[in-house]
Amino acid sequence: MRNKRALRIISGLGGVAAFVAIAPSSVFAQDGPDTQAYLDNIWVFIAGILVFFMQAGFALVEAGLTRAKNVVNIFAKNMADAIVGITAWFAVGWAFAFGPDGGDFIGSGQFFLSDADLLIPAEGGLSNATSFFFQAVFAATAVTIASGAMAERTKFSSYLIFSTVMCAIIYPVVVHWTWGGGWIAGMSVGDAVYSDFAGSGIVHMTGGIAAFMGALFLGPRIGRYDADGKPRAIPGHNIPFAIVGVFILWLGWFGFNPGSELAADEFVMTVGVNTMLAAVAGGLFCTITIWLVAGKPDVAMIGNGVLAGLVAITAPCGTVDPLPAFIIGGIGGVLVVFSVFFFDKIKIDDPVGAISVHGVCGAWGLLSIGLFAKYDDAFLGREDAGLLYGGGIDQLLMQALMLVIILVWVAVTTGALFFAIKSTIGLRVSAEEEIEGLDVLEHGLAGYSGDTVSV
Repeated sequence: MRNKRALRIISGLGGVAAFVAIAPSSVFAQDGPDTQAYLDNIWVFIAGILVFFMQAGFALVEAGLTRAKNVVNIFAKNMADAIVGITAWFAVGWAFAFGPDGGDFIGSGQFFLSDADLLIPAEGGLSNATSFFFQAVFAATAVTIASGAMAERTKFSSYLIFSTVMCAIIYPVVVHWTWGGGWIAGMSVGDAVYSDFAGSGIVHMTGGIAAFMGALFLGPRIGRYDADGKPRAIPGHNIPFAIVGVFILWLGWFGFNPGSELAADEFVMTVGVNTMLAAVAGGLFCTITIWLVAGKPDVAMIGNGVLAGLVAITAPCGTVDPLPAFIIGGIGGVLVVFSVFFFDKIKIDDPVGAISVHGVCGAWGLLSIGLFAKYDDAFLGREDAGLLYGGGIDQLLMQALMLVIILVWVAVTTGALFFAIKSTIGLRVSAEEEIEGLDVLEHGLAGYSGDTVSV
């Protein structure tokens, strides 16, 4: 009996402690953020962790779809995107994107996070620390997209310059124009204003355009085309790597899209469902398409189909119902197949299909809002904005205008950057180095070495 009584007392004290831990702070204090503010910040932080983990997914996809002699170089570039890219974002990228003292074109203030209050505001909302963390991993994602298209023939030193400038200036300006309240955010076509919930255009299309310009300035890999100009396959060395990478990216997207709600609220799961459905539709319709076109269900292409569906739904995920989300992802899965074949035909050598997955399907995701938007996603400011819901053509025109502005900015700036690099230190490795592989000559070690031990 005495032991039972003691257990009851301990259980009661435990219940009191649990209540104190989870009860709203306003019960015990008059000042400071409430429980919802803490939940919002913790959720966005966790979502940012998932997005950061996508770096591993990108590395595995790119390494798997390229040759064994370049695997170290692939991983080195992806690590550099995290290290150098986030450093550049910390130094100036955050200020150019979200600095409080800028104008319509570019932000200013809070360089190196100076003078930024990093604590959760007493009135609630996200802290600067939470926003910085979440946006920094988005910046690293944007630049990593280009890595795969430039694989197997780019100087590592030249790539570091590109990664730095991309995260310091080119991408932050796009962010400032849109999420940062700049001039695209202030534009309208009729009643329509821009929408891009999680970045089909702002992140993925930006990275895809940079990837296209990089591949254009580099030229095709040696042996990619025969004497008649017909493309020849250069198989990736590890398809299991690539597919595991797809699953990691798929997982990370549940931080990318639902995290962009920027709050722990009732809409997070709706965005998550739309994201899942678009991914499976992308994989399904890509499987059907490649099977009909090529005669085989190419699993590497199917992996890109899943990613195409994810990229496509990233912009409209907060404004559409599940069935349109499935349709948007499915169209992305079809688009990626024909886009890959198109770029092969015009001799833009993209070893991993990054231009098609992120550039083409990112553009499609941006435009799809003009067709399928039903709900106000906190950008649109109105319901039933899509053409198919009686909203007229204004939203589609606004999305197309935004697409063109981003395309021109990124193409011109990355083109100028690649031209400058190519004209000075050089962009591409020598033919001998490309044939031997970048791992040993660029990094001093092979990705796969024997188990022999020198004694």
